[in-house]
Amino acid sequence: MDAYTAIRQKRDTRNYIDKAINDHDLHKILQAGRMAGSSTNKQPYSFIVIRSKDQKTAIAACGDYMRHAINAPLLIAIAMPKDHTFFDAGRTAQNMMIAAWDLGISSCPVVTHDTEGASLVLNLPNDLLVRFVIVMGYHDPRYPLGSGRPRKPLDSIIHFEEWQTV
Repeated sequence: MDAYTAIRQKRDTRNYIDKAINDHDLHKILQAGRMAGSSTNKQPYSFIVIRSKDQKTAIAACGDYMRHAINAPLLIAIAMPKDHTFFDAGRTAQNMMIAAWDLGISSCPVVTHDTEGASLVLNLPNDLLVRFVIVMGYHDPRYPLGSGRPRKPLDSIIHFEEWQTV
C-alpha cells in the first residue's frame, strides 16, 4: 500500500480480535515512530509498549474514553518531556498508525486525561508525561469498519495568502 492510500483509507478502530501483534511487526511500527521528524531533531519521545491485561486496565483508567483499550492486544504510550511541545508526539503517533495500517493492524489514538495517574502507572521519571496512547490490534470484522465521517470539501478549507470568506 502506498502512503497516500494508507492516509486516505486509515480509520480509527475500537474493536479488535484476540490476536497478538508479532514482534517483527511491532518493531516496524516502533521504527516508523522513531523516524518521525521532531522540533530541532530533539527526538524527545520514548515509547512504552503495554501488553499485559493488568497494565492495560490501569492505563485505561487514566483516560475518559479508553475502556476499549483493555481488550486490545497492544498499547503504545508516548512519553514526552513535560516542557516539550506535544506536536512531536502527534507526528510520531501518526507515523506508527500509518505503518500499522499498512501491516493490516488497526489503531485508535486516545488521550490520558489523568496524566499524573498515567505517570504513576507507567513509573515515569518526574520530567516525563504521557498524554497520548495508541491502541492497536487486528480489526474485529463483526463490527463495520466505517468509512469515516465525510470530510469537508477541500475548497472550503483552503485560503491563499490570507483568510477569505468562502
